[in-house]
Amino acid sequence: MPSADYRLLSERIWDRIEALAHCSEGEGALTRVFLSKEQRAATDLVAGWMASAGMAVHIDAIGNVIGRYEGTRPGLPCAMVGSHLDTVRNAGKYDGILGVVAGIACIEALQAKAIRLPFAIEVIGFADEEGTRFQSTLLGSRAVAGTFEARRLQAKDETEITVAEAMRAYGLDPSRISEAARRRDPVLGYVEFHIEQGPVLEAENLPVGVVTAINGATRLSVRITGMAGHAGTVPMRLRKDALAGAAEAVLAVERICSERPEVVGTVGKLASLPGAVNVIPGEAVFTIDIRAPIDADRTAAVEAVRDTMESICTRRGLRIAVETTFEAGSTACAPWLMDRLDAAVAGEKLTVRRLPSGAGHDGMAMAALTDVAMLFLRCAGGINHSPAESVTLNDIETGLRVLLRFIEQFRPRGQAS
Repeated sequence: MPSADYRLLSERIWDRIEALAHCSEGEGALTRVFLSKEQRAATDLVAGWMASAGMAVHIDAIGNVIGRYEGTRPGLPCAMVGSHLDTVRNAGKYDGILGVVAGIACIEALQAKAIRLPFAIEVIGFADEEGTRFQSTLLGSRAVAGTFEARRLQAKDETEITVAEAMRAYGLDPSRISEAARRRDPVLGYVEFHIEQGPVLEAENLPVGVVTAINGATRLSVRITGMAGHAGTVPMRLRKDALAGAAEAVLAVERICSERPEVVGTVGKLASLPGAVNVIPGEAVFTIDIRAPIDADRTAAVEAVRDTMESICTRRGLRIAVETTFEAGSTACAPWLMDRLDAAVAGEKLTVRRLPSGAGHDGMAMAALTDVAMLFLRCAGGINHSPAESVTLNDIETGLRVLLRFIEQFRPRGQAS
């Protein structure tokens, strides 16, 4: 395909992302949540673009929009490409949406050249990945993967509306969610094109990267208890300062995770009680988030953090209580799909860079159905989930070239590409 056509398709991706940014609860801040009128508007736009690209389009039982481009004959197994249509509150334009509209652009390129491949391609826009409205993530992809839990239907939004009630108001039947589930055999793999959400590619001046795994995560809630006292009357040697113990624990998290390649640890919330300027803190509560692409590395870091915090508190005469509030294993990308993405990157004369994803994606759910892989696109400053989220048109074109090359050269596992 001539370069000018790639530029035209890239500009079309850009314009479509801008159009979808207007499908929002309000002007000036992009918010589009599951089963909202804004999501319906976005879904209608995407469905129209899919149909114009020559795809058969349908909305499944949970509201995912799916376009199918048949292969050399109807009914062949399919490779899936896509991402999600929903956003966090006050979101950026590119998270999720990029992968959907880029997938459509790839089909437009194939259609323009009258190319049919020995497999079908399905582009999917998942209805809920972020979990913004009901605090329950990956609902769209879990439905497709056949792992949707019926109890999720009773999750409520901030106005006490349940998922089931919202589905009915949207025109969907919650009793039919199982119809969205796909069988494993006709699905050859799932590939997601997504902004990196981090600064690695930009720091290394690379436009794209191939994801190795979606990190597993452990979240802890920690409460350290000491003894409150007067800031002016208790000598330093007699204090049981809960906040000082917490401060040492926070630094231990940083040190322990820094010593382990690809392990990241974050203390995101910290509060001291009673919180008065002239009172020694008697209690400190904080959170810890530890992630890694290899579960054994993550669990080792978690144990090291727990043991170190226990030692700190024992030495300081403090009590500690630690609760695990969330735990999810990592999702490894399929080596054979990574190899084919590597080949597509190298085919565009780009440096091949593999890296893990620290954030969650629909691929975590889709891995229960099929092999998964991800292609990352550089984003400015690694900024994500913010109006400052940004990519360049040149990088979109580069990513499109890689994704289209991957699709055109794709063959099912075990077949030479």
